[in-house]
Amino acid sequence: MRWLTNPVAQFLAAGLVTLVVVVVATSALSRSAADEEAIADARSLTWVLAHSVAQPEIPPGLVDGDAAAIDRLDRTALDRLLIGDVLRVKLWDADGTVLYSDRTELIGAVYPLGDDEVEVLRNGGTEAELSDLDRPENRFERALGGDLLEVYTRIESPEGEPLLFEAYLGVDDIRQSRARILDRFLPITLGALLALVALGTPLVLLLSRRLSRAARERERLLEAAVRASDAERLRIARDLHDGVVQDLAGSSLALSTLAARSGGAGRQELEAVGRSLRVSMRSLRSLLVEIYPPDLHTGGLAAAVDDLVAPLVASGVEVDVDVTGTEDASQPAVALLWRVAQEAVRNVARHARAGRMSLTVRREGDRMVLEVVDDGIGYAADAVVGEDHFGLRAAGSLVREHAGTLEVESAPGDGTVVRMEVPAG
Repeated sequence: MRWLTNPVAQFLAAGLVTLVVVVVATSALSRSAADEEAIADARSLTWVLAHSVAQPEIPPGLVDGDAAAIDRLDRTALDRLLIGDVLRVKLWDADGTVLYSDRTELIGAVYPLGDDEVEVLRNGGTEAELSDLDRPENRFERALGGDLLEVYTRIESPEGEPLLFEAYLGVDDIRQSRARILDRFLPITLGALLALVALGTPLVLLLSRRLSRAARERERLLEAAVRASDAERLRIARDLHDGVVQDLAGSSLALSTLAARSGGAGRQELEAVGRSLRVSMRSLRSLLVEIYPPDLHTGGLAAAVDDLVAPLVASGVEVDVDVTGTEDASQPAVALLWRVAQEAVRNVARHARAGRMSLTVRREGDRMVLEVVDDGIGYAADAVVGEDHFGLRAAGSLVREHAGTLEVESAPGDGTVVRMEVPAG
């Protein structure tokens, strides 16, 4: 999909992702801040109720379970304790006995205190946590509905005994605080991001267009340079072919004619010079092929390969060539076959010291396959990175760009196998 590579689309997608991340992060942070604020308010409220209302109103005898003391505390303090979000209060002694509660059924019951509650009884302070409504001492709180926050702090009885004052508060204020924080900060955050995207999109679009124009200009200049280079190489190749090659061919024929008319040692010398001229002419033709590759679709890949391996044949290397299946192959595929074959044969000629080489081109399904095998000296795998094999590495990059594969297998003394696969279409 082309829109996936469009810079503007990428910028807008990144902005959308950032927007979602900011919304999620802001919501989480606001919930955390609201929770901390509400819990801090609940602690403060509980501490004030415990020390300013409950502790001064505790009558003597409450710790002993005196009914009159319980009734007096109920009449004098309960209305001032159940205020705001406070839904229930309890007073505990150190052994877990409920000394007082607005639920009279709990008074006198004994339940084990938790570690945090024991710690507050010993050392003071104020703690808060969500109520565990499954615990038996909290069974009456289940009817209050929703989650409850229980806050407890230490107070003292008139007899000087430490008591645990516990208040149960609803969590509606926490949710309301969350909503207030979100309503306050989320529009600002979202507005800033949307403004940034709105301002940035035209700039990204402008830069994208400029980059596209620059890329097209560079491509045009590169194509012009390639065309100029090809034209110059073609001119040089044509001049050599029409000049030096023709002169060598004429000289070779003339020497052959003179050798046929001569006799004795002079004839042998003329034939030797003629053979030398023909070898030079073949070498020059191979050089012309390297200077300017042949028209592969006009002359065919097989003919071009024959010219390519001619110097190897002349040097005494036994060469087998088999080129088939290129009739329906695309021009880029044939050009890649030629380029890799050229680099592989060049490496054989320069480095392999081979006595035999085979070059095969065939079609397998929808792919063209090239194999160049020699029985030369081979090389270690790490030698591929050297300068001598730069051309083959560059050809490998071209093959990969065209969705093909290029593999080179070699070891010292075991020759080399170059195998390339490329889509035929």
